[in-house]
Amino acid sequence: MYLKKSFNKKRNKTQLSFVQGYRINGKVKHKVIQNLGYLEDYLDKYEDPIAYFQQIAKEWNASRDMPGTIEVSLSEKLPDHCSNRKNLGYAIIKIIYAKLCIREFFQNKQRQLPVEYNLNSIFSLLIYNRFLFPSSKKNAFETKDRFFDRFDFSLDDVYRALSYFNRHSLELQKHLHARVSSLVGRDAQKAYYDVTNYYFEMPYEDEDSPGAERKVKRKKGPSKEHSKDPIIQMGLLMDSNGIPMAFHTFSGNESEKINMLPAVHRVKKDYGIGRIIVVADRGLNTSDNTSILSGTNASDEKNNDGYVYGQSIRGADAEFKKWVLEPDGYITTKEKDKDGERVSFKHKSRLYAKEITKKDSNGTRRLKMTIYQKQMAYYSEKYAKKQKRDREKAIAKAKALIKNPAGYTKATSYGCAAYINNISFSKDTGEIVEGKALSINEEKIAEEELYDGYYAIVTSEKELSDKEIRDIYKGLWEIEESFKIIKGEFKTRPVFVSTEDHIEAHFLICFVTLLIMRVLEQLIGKCHSVRQIRNSLASYSCSHLDQNYYLFDYRDDVILTMEKTFGLDLSKKIMPLSEIKRISMYKDIKI
Repeated sequence: MYLKKSFNKKRNKTQLSFVQGYRINGKVKHKVIQNLGYLEDYLDKYEDPIAYFQQIAKEWNASRDMPGTIEVSLSEKLPDHCSNRKNLGYAIIKIIYAKLCIREFFQNKQRQLPVEYNLNSIFSLLIYNRFLFPSSKKNAFETKDRFFDRFDFSLDDVYRALSYFNRHSLELQKHLHARVSSLVGRDAQKAYYDVTNYYFEMPYEDEDSPGAERKVKRKKGPSKEHSKDPIIQMGLLMDSNGIPMAFHTFSGNESEKINMLPAVHRVKKDYGIGRIIVVADRGLNTSDNTSILSGTNASDEKNNDGYVYGQSIRGADAEFKKWVLEPDGYITTKEKDKDGERVSFKHKSRLYAKEITKKDSNGTRRLKMTIYQKQMAYYSEKYAKKQKRDREKAIAKAKALIKNPAGYTKATSYGCAAYINNISFSKDTGEIVEGKALSINEEKIAEEELYDGYYAIVTSEKELSDKEIRDIYKGLWEIEESFKIIKGEFKTRPVFVSTEDHIEAHFLICFVTLLIMRVLEQLIGKCHSVRQIRNSLASYSCSHLDQNYYLFDYRDDVILTMEKTFGLDLSKKIMPLSEIKRISMYKDIKI
């Protein structure tokens, strides 16, 4: 606020008024706070009326007190193409972003790059947008004014920056590992690994570039969504707190089984981890992965890494199946499952010398070796009932298909085709090939029923108790949850970019967004779900009211938690822009 002096020619007097300057969409406007009258009327009251009123304005500005009332005209209309609503929930994301020193990372990189636009400014906008309002890069740019930060770059700059983000992806992952370790702590000696994939709605595959060292391409492969479109696969490493450690991508037509170890070895080297226990689902339990992680013999196992794998019982050898089904040795226990429900199950374990065949340097399986592992078998009645329900649904679908084969294709018959004898599909159309008598595979159903409720774990960590191994393996559901978050809450698909650099940068942005969410969960003690956090912060928005004042209309338990965690006051219904900026600048916030 300041004292404005304007000369009235008609009255030949100087008009005095308090005026407040403010901005709307970058334009400076002024509003009269109080008309004081004419200077000449105060000459007999004050020795220096100008100095007197200037001091009042100065004191008001120093205290930054809110006015007691704000005048609002009920007839005032909105200007054309205005956007007066802004989000402040992003300030919480910005706090974590700052604590992870991502701005400093990009500032250091930018010093060596011939670019005029601000890499950090672009990256931060894409993170805020992906966290709160997941959409395309173009939409993030077009709606950037919904945040109080200023973003001074063009849409072309956004796309140009994606190539630099990809170039520094591995270094940024390494940097974030160090910052997460410092901020919330990290047990990097246990790494949970899993793979998902993302399909692209395109009728063709990418062609390999001659001589390319790395071919992360959209290729047709086994899609998690059972799509026939080309896919890119993403492997994710996560720590025992559920916080992402690293990610990598590989072609859709490559096996996930051969892509795990290179990622693990890269993380060990870059992050300075001496020994790592890889926890993975049964799909990654191969002889090569097991032998390399556990060492070649008992004497040097302790100098190598370790593993905790799920073990398929139906796909195991006859000896293992027999051991699982034998009732001898089982102990009945009660524990909480991942849903928090206390359930009864039985379990047993044994140390076993397992003979495996490992591929030699030429890629052929010739090297026989013995590994010593702990094997554990479990039976849960709750799990048995679930498997039975799932199978009954699939069988019902299989029976419907047998009655009307023309109504199904390879894609729509997923989950039930395995229970049908003589079924085959056209490679060109995916339709069911006619001419063969279809029937229910009763033998397969009977065999599966034998193993309902059973599951198994194998591990190199022989000195750990059954419960310790079981607790380690339970953490694997967190990575499955992370994939659901990336695909669901943060809408990784559809991918609105097409070049390899841009696709890689897109996955990096989704990875960092997930990491920030997981760190935030740790800081608040996981007292709210991811969906609650995201919805609440997206809703914590305000509308421009008058001058530099904004009206807030949202407050819930998540906002209360953020206040308590970060020492903020987010309770005010009306806030001046100066206070909003102090909140969004995350000053004096300690974690």
